[in-house]
Amino acid sequence: MIKLGEKIKSLRKQKNISQEVLANYLGVSFQAVSKWENDSTMPDVTMIPALASFFGVSTDELFDFNLFEMEKQVEAICKEAYKYRDTDEAKAEKILREGLQRFPGNDIILNNLLYTLDYKTRADEVINLCKTLIESTKDDSVKYDACRILALCYKENGQYDLVKPALEKIPEIYFTKLELMATLLNDEDRYMAAQKQKNISAESLIDMLIIIGKHLQENGESEKARSQFKIAGKVIDAFAEDFLENRLFHSTVYENTRDQRNEIEQLLEN
Repeated sequence: MIKLGEKIKSLRKQKNISQEVLANYLGVSFQAVSKWENDSTMPDVTMIPALASFFGVSTDELFDFNLFEMEKQVEAICKEAYKYRDTDEAKAEKILREGLQRFPGNDIILNNLLYTLDYKTRADEVINLCKTLIESTKDDSVKYDACRILALCYKENGQYDLVKPALEKIPEIYFTKLELMATLLNDEDRYMAAQKQKNISAESLIDMLIIIGKHLQENGESEKARSQFKIAGKVIDAFAEDFLENRLFHSTVYENTRDQRNEIEQLLEN
């Protein structure tokens, strides 16, 4: 029977990654990974779930760990942290950190953790975590979200020359999974997908109108700029009567766009 160290080495080579990448994902030194692969030492038992998840192997191959059960527990951890993401980032981070103690290096938890970290004061941590996820995760949604957050972090810290290369890692897609679910599914699945996409689309549209307006304004096309700002204001006002779907959101589009409303008022005064 193949030894665990040999199995880890074989799976790592199949993914074509270095010991350093695997070590960064798990939060250990590359020397530790080397010792595992040489069967000099065994991974701590807390590393087994992360290894199974990372390599996507059957549960029988790594200490008979139940991967499906792990995914359910990870989802529960992230849902609990999400409750506090907007109101108490420190508490949300604490929940996720505790989750990582149970499931070291889990890419879903790490992706959620990025939303609790301040891009200014903890830039190095954000950048390193994004790079690790981009290189190691097998989940495309995690990878491209990490690319997006990496670009945001670069911009927040004035590293403008690095923003575009980070964004270019994200493929151009003209439809979303939620749009397809809302169009092709039925009943509750269709409704929930449409609700999520509605909010995403509305907030994105408002942001795009403001960006276009600012560009026009900077280029001396004030009337065209005002038209974009007014449209953005009307979109926001249209959501004043919208209801909150408590199963999905903590606030409505109208409540979420308070800053944009104030910005639009100031822009129209100029």
